[in-house]
Amino acid sequence: MGELRLMKGNEVLAEAAIRCGCDGYFGYPITPQSEVMETLMLRAPWEETGMVVLQAESEVASINMLYGAAATGKKVMTSSSSPGISLMTEGISYIAGAELPCLIVNVQRGGPGLGTIQPSQADYFQAVKGGGHGDYKLIVLAPSSVQEMNDFVDLGFELAFKYRNPAMILTDGAIGQMMEKVELGDFRPRWTDEEIHEKWGSWATTGKPKSRAKNIATSLELQSDRMEKHNIHLQEKYKEVESNEQRFEMIMCDDAEYVFVAFGTSSRICQKSIELAREKGIKVGLLRPITLYPFPVNAVKELCGKVKGFLSVEMNSGQMIEDVKLAVHEAESSVPVEFFGRLGGILPTPGEVVDALIEKFVKS
Repeated sequence: MGELRLMKGNEVLAEAAIRCGCDGYFGYPITPQSEVMETLMLRAPWEETGMVVLQAESEVASINMLYGAAATGKKVMTSSSSPGISLMTEGISYIAGAELPCLIVNVQRGGPGLGTIQPSQADYFQAVKGGGHGDYKLIVLAPSSVQEMNDFVDLGFELAFKYRNPAMILTDGAIGQMMEKVELGDFRPRWTDEEIHEKWGSWATTGKPKSRAKNIATSLELQSDRMEKHNIHLQEKYKEVESNEQRFEMIMCDDAEYVFVAFGTSSRICQKSIELAREKGIKVGLLRPITLYPFPVNAVKELCGKVKGFLSVEMNSGQMIEDVKLAVHEAESSVPVEFFGRLGGILPTPGEVVDALIEKFVKS
C-alpha cells in the first residue's frame, strides 16, 4: 500500500505530479485552483526531483511555455480555472495541431464571464468539443474523488503520450477544495532524453543526431492539400481513441429501470439520490462517465435495451445531455433522455434530483 494522507483535491494534483516524474509545471493563479501552484511552490520539487515550477505572467504565457516544453518530449502540465482555460484555448489548439503530449487541469467555476468562484460543470462543451479553433479533440478525464485526482495525473500523462495529444483533467471547485483520504503513489524518476526516444520515437526536439532530419514542432501548414492530409490523420487518431479509451463506472444498473448519467461532483450527489429513489420503490442506477472524451457511447447503448429513461444530471444548463442523446440515437433506440441541473455554482441536492426523476418520468 502507498502512503496514506488526508489532502485537498488541488493539493493532491501537485503531489501526484511530483511523484509521477513530471518535469515541469507552468501556470498562473486563479481561484479555486490556486492551491495547485501554491503546493508545488511549498514542496519545492526542484530540490528533490529537478521538476521546474514557474509562475508565468499570464495564462497565455503559461500555455505557450507548455507548448515549448512539450515539444522536448518531457512530462509537463498546467492548471487553471474556467476563465484562465478560455485564455489558453489558442495555445491548446496549437499543441493539439502539433501533436504534442501534455496535461491540462481545469478546476471549473461558474460562468459565463468571470462568474463566481463556486463549483460548476459548465465547461463541458469547451473541453470535449475542442474549445479553440479547428477540428481537434482533447482526451478528457472527469474525477469524482480526491483519490481520482491523484490517479488521473498519471493516467492523463499515459494517454497523452500514447496518442501524442493533450489530455485534460476536468474537475470542479468542490472536488478541488474538499479533503479526503488518498493513497499516494511511489516516487518515480523523470525520463532521460534517451528514455524519451526509446519510449516514444524520434519526434521530440531533444537534439538533432546525424541519423535523421530535424524535428519541427508546429501546427502551421500553408499548403491546403497537406493541411487536409494532416487533419485526416488527426481524425483517424481520434477514432482510435474513441475505440480504445471509453472509460466509465456503472452503479446499481443491473436491475435499474431508470439511469442517472452524471460525472464528477454530480455523480457523487446521484449516488445518494439512488438510495432515496430506491426507498420510494424506484429502481435507479448511475452511469458515471470517467472519460468525457471519448464519451462512453458503448455503455449508453448497452443500457438502451434495459431501461425506461436516462436523466442527465449536470451542474450547468444541459451540455453532456447532447452526448447522451447522440449515443441513444446511435443505438437506434427511442429511450427518452431528460435533463436536470443547477446553474451559477449551486450544487443540486439528492432530493432535487429524485424529484426531477419523478416529475419527468414516473408521473408521466
